[in-house]
Amino acid sequence: MQIDALETFLAIARGGSFHAAARELNVTQTAVSARIRTLERALGVSLFDRGPAGARLSPSGQQLLPHAEQMLRSWEAVQNGLAGNRAALRLGTQLSIWDGVLVDLAVWLEQAQGQVPLTLNFDHSLDMGEAVRAGLLDVALVPEPAAGLGAERLADEELVLVSDQPRRLGEGRPLFINLELGAAYTAGWQAVIPTEARQHIVLGSARMGLDYLLKRGGIGYFPAAMVAGVAGLYRVAEAPKLHLPCHALFARRSGQMASVLEGLSALRQAGAAQPLAENSS
Repeated sequence: MQIDALETFLAIARGGSFHAAARELNVTQTAVSARIRTLERALGVSLFDRGPAGARLSPSGQQLLPHAEQMLRSWEAVQNGLAGNRAALRLGTQLSIWDGVLVDLAVWLEQAQGQVPLTLNFDHSLDMGEAVRAGLLDVALVPEPAAGLGAERLADEELVLVSDQPRRLGEGRPLFINLELGAAYTAGWQAVIPTEARQHIVLGSARMGLDYLLKRGGIGYFPAAMVAGVAGLYRVAEAPKLHLPCHALFARRSGQMASVLEGLSALRQAGAAQPLAENSS
């Protein structure tokens, strides 16, 4: 098994050098080099581009990175289970608009149940259904259920179209900030934004998209709870709201899972905010 080698590979990727990895893992640099050579021989590829500035991931190393992270998470889960330890509760979200929900859930669980080991995953490129199915995550927030998994329907995410200045729907050609929140979101905004105004910039993070809109100007659909009370934003007049479904995926229901779902449901309900009034800051 290559667990030590994978841990070393990830340490180099984090630290940017073999020396930094040796310091983090408390081993010699010779041991670090040996582990990577063993891993590279086993895979038949070079994982790092080495130079005076340190070690950067090669294209093959970049491909290995998410798999190495998943394999180590699986190994930790196996170790905890066999040792009878209380494993960390692993939470993930497919869309950036729900990152804050997981943070709030972690705080709620700690306050309601005491110290609860938690791992939060904000890797939005990860297939959350597959991650839950494979045991890499216990709960994931997604727009749509997945076959073969339990799903709890939570409160929909209400999205409102906002602008950096007062405007009506269809007025001018403002830059549209596209957050890429899935098929339902895409179908929704494409039915609303006039064809002649569909110049847009794609951003993977809702918070980053909002910051960009405020600094650059334009329009975008954002969660009502996120934009409520934000100075310098205006609700676009005559623009309909979009409603994005939210589901909690899980592999099996248990006492702990029931508590998690209860917390998620309460947080989603509490997170519902009054949308920004039309043409008001």
